[in-house]
Amino acid sequence: MEVDDAAGQPDLIDEAAQIWAEATAARDRSAEVAELADSRPVIQAVLDRSAQAFVLIARSPDGVAGGFVAIEPVAGRTEATAEVMYIGVSPPVWGQGVGETMLVAACKRLRADGYATVELSVYVDNTRAKALYERLGWRSVGLPTPHIRTGKPEQRYELRL
Repeated sequence: MEVDDAAGQPDLIDEAAQIWAEATAARDRSAEVAELADSRPVIQAVLDRSAQAFVLIARSPDGVAGGFVAIEPVAGRTEATAEVMYIGVSPPVWGQGVGETMLVAACKRLRADGYATVELSVYVDNTRAKALYERLGWRSVGLPTPHIRTGKPEQRYELRL
């Protein structure tokens, strides 16, 4: 897998948004995949909120986008903290290490940029994602809380860089 920065590349943001739409539908066992017009603004908003935000795309050797991660800094912390706002892997390549590749690359970049901690939230019932995070050293923090939009319980995780 090769990892590219999507900065200044609208086509890569579109690829990330498409992966997000497909992965979310598959995770939720929904036949309805969001249109690009609906999913793209979600990913673009991360970049629009901060000049330090970034989106990385993982590509197979033949150039097919298999996953992405969108990260932004967390304001108001005593130490430099970032948050994984979105991470998505194309359903046909689930279980092939794309999520791990994305997280390792993102953490490497965050360390180089001076961040001390990275955080994320995951639905409690997303056992595949939770197993990945825990295998990579992420630790759950606090009790699950309801997602602001869906109401589904989410667990907060953090990783010290």
